[in-house]
Amino acid sequence: MGAAPDYSHFVKTDQEGRSRLDLAIDGITCAACLDDIETAMKRLPGVILARLNLTSHRLAVTFDSGRIDSGALAGALEAIGYRAYPYEQRKVEADEAARFTLLLKCLGVAVFAAMNIMLLSVSVWSGEASTIAPETRDFFHFLSALIALPAAVYAGQPFYTSAWTSLRQRRLNMDVPITIGVFLALTLSVYETWHHAPHAYFDSAIMLLAFLLAGRVMDQAMRRRTRAAAGNLAALKGENALRFEPGAGPEKLELVPVAALAAGDRVLVRAGERIPADGEIEQGSSALDESAITGETAGKPVGAGDMAYAGSVNGEGALTLRVTAAGHAALIDEAARLIEAASAARSRYMRLSDRVSRLYAPAVHLTALATGLVWLALGASAHDALVIAISVLIITCPCALALAVPTVQAMASGAFFRAGLFLNDATGLEKLGEIDTVVFDKTGTLTLPEPRVVNAHEIAPDLLALAARLARSSRHPLALALARSAPSNAPLPDARETPGQGVAAPYEGGEARLGSASFCGVETGASADEASAIFIRHGESWAKLAIRQTLRPDAAQVVAALRNKKFRIYILSGDRPQAVAPIAEFLGVEDWRGGQKPADKIAFIEELKERGAHVLMVGDGLNDAPALAAAYASLSPIDAVHLTQTQADAVFLGERLAPVASALAIARKARALMRQNLTFAIGYNVVAVPVAMAGHASPLFAALAMSGSSILVTLNALRLRGPGKSVTLAPRQASGEADSAPRFSRLAS
Repeated sequence: MGAAPDYSHFVKTDQEGRSRLDLAIDGITCAACLDDIETAMKRLPGVILARLNLTSHRLAVTFDSGRIDSGALAGALEAIGYRAYPYEQRKVEADEAARFTLLLKCLGVAVFAAMNIMLLSVSVWSGEASTIAPETRDFFHFLSALIALPAAVYAGQPFYTSAWTSLRQRRLNMDVPITIGVFLALTLSVYETWHHAPHAYFDSAIMLLAFLLAGRVMDQAMRRRTRAAAGNLAALKGENALRFEPGAGPEKLELVPVAALAAGDRVLVRAGERIPADGEIEQGSSALDESAITGETAGKPVGAGDMAYAGSVNGEGALTLRVTAAGHAALIDEAARLIEAASAARSRYMRLSDRVSRLYAPAVHLTALATGLVWLALGASAHDALVIAISVLIITCPCALALAVPTVQAMASGAFFRAGLFLNDATGLEKLGEIDTVVFDKTGTLTLPEPRVVNAHEIAPDLLALAARLARSSRHPLALALARSAPSNAPLPDARETPGQGVAAPYEGGEARLGSASFCGVETGASADEASAIFIRHGESWAKLAIRQTLRPDAAQVVAALRNKKFRIYILSGDRPQAVAPIAEFLGVEDWRGGQKPADKIAFIEELKERGAHVLMVGDGLNDAPALAAAYASLSPIDAVHLTQTQADAVFLGERLAPVASALAIARKARALMRQNLTFAIGYNVVAVPVAMAGHASPLFAALAMSGSSILVTLNALRLRGPGKSVTLAPRQASGEADSAPRFSRLAS
């Protein structure tokens, strides 16, 4: 073995100084490989965490670079039979496409051969009912051999390679019994044909390969669709960017790869180009297509001081952008990492399936061997004992059991992503499927996190636009809310702010003012909501802008849908009861409480749990973190504080509350499908194994039964694939700090 490769330039270092290397792994065939790879990594000195995503075949290794070299990680994997190389999206996609093409070719050869062999076999079976000449029967068997042997050599490549690699490492995976079964069936068939026996089993071997390959093609296609989401997000950033050369004149530009951008760089984004990195607009105005980020198809007007996010498309004018987050720290990259975390999450059912499938492979060989020996001891011929042993070996292959849960898990992660959800906890999917009670926080959860102008439709558009331009020159919270709510161009020049009063600027021969009623010279009567209002005046025209937190657009529909599904609904809020009451009444929630401290929320949840309830807590604030931890399961919006997100089992994106209902619906269905698949896989073996051991299953019947069971669990998992909307990434808005950028929390593994 040569020197270990140097992968140091692929290593990333996190904020805690730990190194991380993402590796693409070739040679993974089943869930048992997952444990082999992770165990091999964890045995290495300096490895802190190793997590393999069975869907994407991506291994994330966190390690201490002072104790182990990055190249040694790949070397350790190659020593146990797996090829490992740095995870690069394009290379992985190319390799994946090549493997998928090979599977399709193998499937085509196997199906073509099986169809022709079955025609010959049917002729033999029909002839046995009448009188078929031995010479004719032998000729048909000979033709079957000519078709089956080369077809089996080619079509079985994926199984043979995997089985040989496993045996070289003194391990047993589920491809070993497949390979042995095919080899024995073909060898026995050749022997029978040579000795003019009445039966041959070429049809069994080829049908086995055809059905198994069909299952693998379906599984591979399903996983490719699930992985496509992360790949599509990464592709939105583009490849190159026009960067202003540091220290050079303002017109000096250089074309650089997007990966070379760093925080503080200034880039030029021309009309029609994608934003290459998250950043703040320094110069220019335009309308951005943020459909890939927020899901909003209408162009968003932006100007100096606004944030722009990687993946958005610049629709009109040229923009000068100062990068605030580049490389792998941009919003889209963090979303892709969340997708990986979601699809790598392992539920209790998946861990059970992994353990059973690892133990099952050795049991298959022992069962087949014991069956053959018992039949010999009972006086059966060596031929008959071997045929029965082959049938047992084929019919008990653990394919269905190994696929039972991972296929559902892969489909669930894709369904979660389409619904705007990311799992944050390995058992989150399972726990969400058991929920019967939902507790909502109010502020930032049922309502949008940022206040909005609620009477914008009552104000003249030109006056509203003027107010928004003035608001961009103020740091007051109400002005910031106005700037976020109303589209506008750049701030008015020569604007001056009077602290605590408002902002004024010369405009069209007069003066425009935004601020309190007294600052704007507006006479108003005393109003209860004066503290949440801001006034705009220009000449004799003026308006009052009411700024309040508003309900999420679909809050009423979601709460009603949950109630119709027999979920018990509660609202717990730290806000004043007077503020909670109208929202609870509007949503039709009878059981609500306001003025709740964190301890009060925990006590209420514990009380529900004592009654036997499985409680889902949905919250976003710092005071909700203890309640999220106390609940059976928890959800948090992506714009929640980081501590709250890390306590949640899943986070949801966008301004709508629909992902909460989707999470519960998907999790319930996924949990049911996992249990169905496990029950079917175990039940299949309980019924099929005794039948085969009793000698009542021919190798052909065994091949059909085993392959059919694998396809059935895969098809059952595909039931989770329903119509789902594309994901929208709702960025956290800057709260008055120009250099703040949206961030997803770094989710715990």
